[in-house]
Amino acid sequence: MLEQMQQSDPVLVGKKVLIVDDDIRNIFALTSLLERHTMQVLYAENGRDGVATLQNHPDIDLVLMDVMMPEMDGYETTQAIRQIPQFASLPIIALTAKAMKGDREKCLEAGASDYITKPVDTVHLLSLIRVWLHR
Repeated sequence: MLEQMQQSDPVLVGKKVLIVDDDIRNIFALTSLLERHTMQVLYAENGRDGVATLQNHPDIDLVLMDVMMPEMDGYETTQAIRQIPQFASLPIIALTAKAMKGDREKCLEAGASDYITKPVDTVHLLSLIRVWLHR
């Protein structure tokens, strides 16, 4: 009953999420999780494609941003997104596998709305998503 209630959470239903991650396994796992909650998922495998996808789909409600990516990392990508006026307040949740001291602050300074470490605790992630979509 609790699972059914979570899956039909009106805060999540139909919301569009962009996943920016260079690891297809992470994209698959996150997509599977979010689609179970009837969310629409788009993805990009690098920062440049992430910015382009966002510009091509301005109705995206939230971004899940991997921090460690080649070429344009999550910090640079987040900063680039924040420079686009229409995305100044778009919720961006940073995801990082290397939880080092100061990472959270660095992500927030780059423009991320929040931060979570990998491996992702799915209950915590869904909770963060609900909080940021509810605002």
